[in-house]
Amino acid sequence: QVQLVESGGGLVQAGGSLTLSCAASGSIFSSSIMHWYRKAPGKQRELVALISPSGITNYPDFAKGRFTISRDNAKNMVYLKMNSLKPEDTAVYYCNLPTVTETYWGQGTQVIVSS
Repeated sequence: QVQLVESGGGLVQAGGSLTLSCAASGSIFSSSIMHWYRKAPGKQRELVALISPSGITNYPDFAKGRFTISRDNAKNMVYLKMNSLKPEDTAVYYCNLPTVTETYWGQGTQVIVSS
Protein backbone atom coordinates (compact mmCIF):
# COMPACT_ATOMS: atom_id res chain seq x y z
CA GLN A 1 0.00 0.00 0.00
CA VAL A 2 1.31 3.42 -0.97
CA GLN A 3 0.19 6.78 0.31
CA LEU A 4 1.26 10.07 -1.21
CA VAL A 5 0.89 13.41 0.56
CA GLU A 6 1.63 16.66 -1.25
CA SER A 7 2.40 19.96 0.40
CA GLY A 8 3.88 23.35 -0.38
CA GLY A 9 1.21 24.88 -2.55
CA GLY A 10 -0.09 28.38 -2.05
CA LEU A 11 -0.61 31.79 -3.54
CA VAL A 12 2.32 33.41 -5.31
CA GLN A 13 2.75 36.37 -7.61
CA ALA A 14 3.71 35.90 -11.22
CA GLY A 15 7.45 35.51 -11.51
CA GLY A 16 7.71 33.95 -8.09
CA SER A 17 8.76 30.51 -6.99
CA LEU A 18 7.33 27.60 -5.05
CA THR A 19 8.63 24.22 -4.06
CA LEU A 20 6.16 21.39 -3.76
CA SER A 21 6.88 18.28 -1.75
CA CYS A 22 5.42 14.80 -1.90
CA ALA A 23 5.92 12.36 0.94
CA ALA A 24 5.49 8.71 0.03
CA SER A 25 4.89 5.75 2.26
CA GLY A 26 5.78 2.20 1.29
CA SER A 27 8.90 0.34 0.36
CA ILE A 28 8.57 0.63 -3.40
CA PHE A 29 9.29 4.35 -3.61
CA SER A 30 13.00 4.09 -4.27
CA SER A 31 12.45 1.73 -7.21
CA SER A 32 9.56 3.67 -8.74
CA ILE A 33 9.26 6.37 -11.33
CA MET A 34 7.57 9.40 -9.83
CA HIS A 35 5.50 11.98 -11.63
CA TRP A 36 4.05 15.38 -10.95
CA TYR A 37 0.80 16.19 -12.73
CA ARG A 38 -1.45 19.20 -12.59
CA LYS A 39 -5.14 19.86 -13.22
CA ALA A 40 -6.41 23.33 -13.93
CA PRO A 41 -10.12 24.19 -13.98
CA GLY A 42 -11.63 23.40 -17.34
CA LYS A 43 -8.48 21.72 -18.59
CA GLN A 44 -7.29 18.17 -18.82
CA ARG A 45 -4.79 16.82 -16.36
CA GLU A 46 -1.28 17.16 -17.72
CA LEU A 47 2.14 15.80 -16.88
CA VAL A 48 4.48 18.34 -15.35
CA ALA A 49 7.61 16.31 -14.69
CA LEU A 50 8.90 12.82 -14.09
CA ILE A 51 11.93 11.34 -12.43
CA SER A 52 13.31 7.83 -12.62
CA PRO A 53 14.55 5.90 -9.58
CA SER A 54 18.12 6.90 -10.51
CA GLY A 55 17.26 10.55 -10.99
CA ILE A 56 16.80 10.87 -14.74
CA THR A 57 14.26 13.60 -15.40
CA ASN A 58 11.96 14.62 -18.19
CA TYR A 59 9.68 17.60 -18.70
CA PRO A 60 7.11 18.81 -21.20
CA ASP A 61 8.04 21.97 -23.06
CA PHE A 62 6.12 24.33 -20.80
CA ALA A 63 8.10 23.15 -17.77
CA LYS A 64 11.57 23.02 -19.27
CA GLY A 65 13.87 25.62 -17.81
CA ARG A 66 11.37 26.65 -15.14
CA PHE A 67 10.53 23.50 -13.17
CA THR A 68 12.90 21.03 -11.55
CA ILE A 69 11.90 17.67 -10.16
CA SER A 70 14.11 15.93 -7.64
CA ARG A 71 13.89 13.07 -5.19
CA ASP A 72 15.41 11.86 -1.96
CA ASN A 73 15.09 8.10 -1.85
CA ALA A 74 16.35 7.94 1.72
CA LYS A 75 13.45 10.11 2.84
CA ASN A 76 10.82 8.83 0.39
CA MET A 77 10.35 12.35 -0.88
CA VAL A 78 9.92 13.91 -4.29
CA TYR A 79 10.04 17.64 -4.92
CA LEU A 80 9.01 20.07 -7.61
CA LYS A 81 10.79 23.39 -7.66
CA MET A 82 8.88 25.89 -9.77
CA ASN A 83 10.44 29.16 -10.84
CA SER A 84 9.21 32.05 -12.99
CA LEU A 85 5.63 31.08 -12.28
CA LYS A 86 2.90 32.29 -14.59
CA PRO A 87 -0.84 32.68 -14.04
CA GLU A 88 -1.37 29.74 -16.39
CA ASP A 89 0.51 27.55 -13.91
CA THR A 90 -2.46 27.87 -11.56
CA ALA A 91 -3.70 24.35 -10.89
CA VAL A 92 -3.91 21.57 -8.38
CA TYR A 93 -0.64 19.68 -8.44
CA TYR A 94 -0.52 15.94 -7.77
CA CYS A 95 2.26 13.48 -7.33
CA ASN A 96 1.82 10.08 -8.87
CA LEU A 97 3.43 6.68 -8.46
CA PRO A 98 2.55 4.11 -11.09
CA THR A 99 3.04 0.40 -10.67
CA VAL A 100 2.19 -2.52 -12.90
CA THR A 101 -1.05 -3.16 -11.06
CA GLU A 102 -2.07 0.22 -9.67
CA THR A 103 -1.49 3.93 -9.93
CA TYR A 104 -1.30 5.93 -6.73
CA TRP A 105 -2.21 9.59 -6.40
CA GLY A 106 -1.96 12.09 -3.64
CA GLN A 107 -4.76 14.45 -2.67
CA GLY A 108 -3.14 17.36 -4.46
CA THR A 109 -1.89 20.78 -3.45
CA GLN A 110 -3.31 24.00 -4.86
CA VAL A 111 -1.05 26.50 -6.58
CA ILE A 112 -2.46 29.91 -7.45
CA VAL A 113 -0.36 32.37 -9.41
CA SER A 114 -1.64 35.91 -9.41
CA SER A 115 -0.88 38.35 -12.21
